[in-house]
Amino acid sequence: MAKGKPGGGVQNRAIYSRISFLQQAAVALTSIPVPLPASGPNQGACIKNPGGDSSGTALEGMGRRLATDLRAVSLKTRIRLTPAVKQMICKFCDSVLIDGQSCTSTVENRSKGAKKPWADVLVRKCHTCGRERRYPVSAARPKRKTDRRQAEDNDNHIQEAQGQQG
Repeated sequence: MAKGKPGGGVQNRAIYSRISFLQQAAVALTSIPVPLPASGPNQGACIKNPGGDSSGTALEGMGRRLATDLRAVSLKTRIRLTPAVKQMICKFCDSVLIDGQSCTSTVENRSKGAKKPWADVLVRKCHTCGRERRYPVSAARPKRKTDRRQAEDNDNHIQEAQGQQG
């Protein structure tokens, strides 16, 4: 019988490292602060591209391209992205979502009087395309009434058994 390789290791390590690099590069390019053009003698402070775009939009476009490549690599190789990475990229325009910079995050609760804590939803609005995505905020939902009764009955039986023994 043939022996297995020692150490095992991770399959597709190169692909995982490529996805990780694409994610880090996309976030880095998107989070670089854009210099604002000054109105005065230093009007040329903002670097211009040959196409006429400022360097900030060029970096944002490069970040978008890397996010698109990240999604394409994961789809082509059939590797699942973690939910955190999926939520970091806008599904509609492929821009990298950074709170306060490229998206706005709010928590909504549309239940009557906002009384149900398990109905909290995180809403992220992309500043590039204006679309919103909704993610449930994980709050434990209470058990159904019938399940609670069964749990209470089991607890009562256990307490009775302990009372008879002690």
